[in-house]
Amino acid sequence: MLLHVTSLPGPGGLGDLGPSARAFATQAGDAGLTIWQTLPVHPVGPGNSPYSPRSAFAGEPMLLSLEDLAKDGLVPRSMARRRLGRTGHTDWRAARRLKREALSIAWQRFHDDGGERDPAFRRFVRREASWLDDWCTTLRRGETPAQRAFEQFLFDRQWGALRTHARGCGVHLVGDLPMFVPLESVDVLAHPELFRLDAGGNPTVVTGVPPDDFSRTGQLWNHPHYRWSEHRRTKFAWWIDRIARQLRLFDAVRIDHFIGFHRAWEVRAGARDARVGRWGRSPGDELLGAARRRLGPMPLFAEDLGAVTREVIALRDRHGLPGMRILQNAFGSPNSGDLPANHPRHAVVCTGTHDNAPLRGWWRTLPPAARRRAEGLAGTGDPITGLVRVCLASHANTAILPAQDLLDLGSAARMNRPGTPRGNWTWRLPPAMLPRSRVRSIRALLEDTGRI
Repeated sequence: MLLHVTSLPGPGGLGDLGPSARAFATQAGDAGLTIWQTLPVHPVGPGNSPYSPRSAFAGEPMLLSLEDLAKDGLVPRSMARRRLGRTGHTDWRAARRLKREALSIAWQRFHDDGGERDPAFRRFVRREASWLDDWCTTLRRGETPAQRAFEQFLFDRQWGALRTHARGCGVHLVGDLPMFVPLESVDVLAHPELFRLDAGGNPTVVTGVPPDDFSRTGQLWNHPHYRWSEHRRTKFAWWIDRIARQLRLFDAVRIDHFIGFHRAWEVRAGARDARVGRWGRSPGDELLGAARRRLGPMPLFAEDLGAVTREVIALRDRHGLPGMRILQNAFGSPNSGDLPANHPRHAVVCTGTHDNAPLRGWWRTLPPAARRRAEGLAGTGDPITGLVRVCLASHANTAILPAQDLLDLGSAARMNRPGTPRGNWTWRLPPAMLPRSRVRSIRALLEDTGRI
């Protein structure tokens, strides 16, 4: 199941790494699910987007559970009991207000108790020094570098507890590695030589994609492009450290926008949209080869969607990475590679991604010819239930379905609308959405389709 941590129910304004996350992992295991995929868990950027991370290495402190911090004696229990926002939506503003106050209290208690001498804290600081030092140079007013490190220590500890719990439930955590980082990230501030910037530190070209099914004017992401000559000179050390960090957090990782490892859309800085640009080459072959030599076999898979070429497919296959097949893309033509009959075994099949409307909402927008093809595949009865079953019955090795589709939710539960800068990343799972009856029905569906 694909479900971001912020989409979990519970107090604190957004989902976190505490009791609701462990409860979800338990329910996933009871349902027979063996993969829980999240979106990136880095500190979010503009618009609270996890794909514009303020650090390619750090964890988002707002994902910390106040309930778990209260159990550790680091914050008052009254703070952990506060309920913020409205059911079904995140409230980042309220969450930041509460959690920054709570983390300040937690740091003071930790500091006063001599926590900086804690062997576990010292081991964490040594192990993650390659990126932690950079993260600790960007301070809010009144903060110290040790306090910033402490927050990441807490994230590491809570994440480790969740991962251990999930493994005990038979569930593996799968992450997502964004291709680019924003200009405001600590990575650009600390390593400007790795990015295509002018003498004033501004991007000369920015990222995006040309016009596509999501947007007539393309998508303008505005991240700075990489200066690949410098990455080559350092033998791709920043990238290798980044992949290694993800594999310390997750059991497997999806490479977002994999085509960027072969070519990336370059738009002149200051452009109004992404229609006018050019494809620039990327040294993905060298990068992945260098990473494999240093890290060994890597449990990665490729989000090979968008303007995919034969060269992108060849790059993916040379490095043995499974690609993705999206069922929502299968019905535009009778011979689509996304039709289940055309799925390779070495692949990850999905009904949709975080960028798609849930199946129930997507169905209402289908043109007549595509709908007829989908109905022919879904069979009699409810077409959404039928398409979920078709996805799970694919002979692709792995199937990952958004929670919205497994739970039969509509367009109101959509996570992201590409090309729209506001109103995204806010959906949360209602508290009672996974009762025992739903867990049993998911398990029965997985058994019927041979997934367990």
